[in-house]
Amino acid sequence: MRRRTNARDGDRGSATVWAVMAMAALGLVFGCVLAMGQAVVVRHRAGGAADLAALAAADHWMEGGKVACAHAARVAAAQDTRLVKCAVYGEVSDVTAAAGAAPLSSEVRARAGPAGPMAQGVPSDPAGPSGQAAPPD
Repeated sequence: MRRRTNARDGDRGSATVWAVMAMAALGLVFGCVLAMGQAVVVRHRAGGAADLAALAAADHWMEGGKVACAHAARVAAAQDTRLVKCAVYGEVSDVTAAAGAAPLSSEVRARAGPAGPMAQGVPSDPAGPSGQAAPPD
C-alpha cells in the first residue's frame, strides 16, 4: 500500500527552524548591545583617567614637566589605563589617556590648569614648538 502524503507533511519541523533562526537573531542583537555598552564603559574610564591624570600633572607643574608627567602616569596606571601623551606648559597640563584593548579601545585628551588669561598662550597641540613635551615613564 502506498501512503498518502498531505501538503502538511512538508511543513513538519519548520517551527523548529524558525525558532532557531529567531534565537540566533536575538543572540546577535544582544551581542551588539553588549559590545556597544562595553565601548561606552571604556570611553568613560579613559575620560575619567585622563581628567585625573591632567589634574595630577597640573598639581605638580612646579617640579618640572617630567616629574609632573610621572605623577600623571602613576594616576593613569592606578585607574587601569595608560598615559599616551603628556605635556606641561607652565601651569597647564595636557594629557591623553587610553583604556581598553582592540577593537574596543578609546583615547581621551584632557587639560588642567588655571582658567583665564594665564592659559591664553598655551598651544592646543601638545607637540607644539613652545611646549615642553615630556614622555610618560
